Amino acid sequence: MTSSTRQQSVRHSTSAIVGAAVSDVLLILVFAAIGRDAHVRPDVISGVFLTAWPFLAGAALGWLAARAWRRPLSLPAGVGIWLGAVAGGMALRALTGQVVVLPFVIVALLSLGLFLVGYRALLALVRRLRKR
Repeated sequence: MTSSTRQQSVRHSTSAIVGAAVSDVLLILVFAAIGRDAHVRPDVISGVFLTAWPFLAGAALGWLAARAWRRPLSLPAGVGIWLGAVAGGMALRALTGQVVVLPFVIVALLSLGLFLVGYRALLALVRRLRKR
């Protein structure tokens, strides 16, 4: 591998890591915003961050556990991040006195699964279709 090819590969993987991390953060914020809007909660901006921070911390743990930086847009990375976001998010919510009830856990599992694994699945499908 030449030096320029190696640099291009590193640049590509760095952009994939940053892109996936930013996408994950934005999608978790969207999840929190939708939930707050559905329940007509006040303090839109600060409230979204208050709702989202446990899930963002859980997703960060999921990134570490799944070693997602190796293949940040892969389905296994997405599943690890998703499960980390939900498990870590619910644990942190419980530890900080926020509400954790079964219907919310189910909604979070479904919504964050759709968001965090869904875009990776779409990318995998697009890649597969382009190879044909």
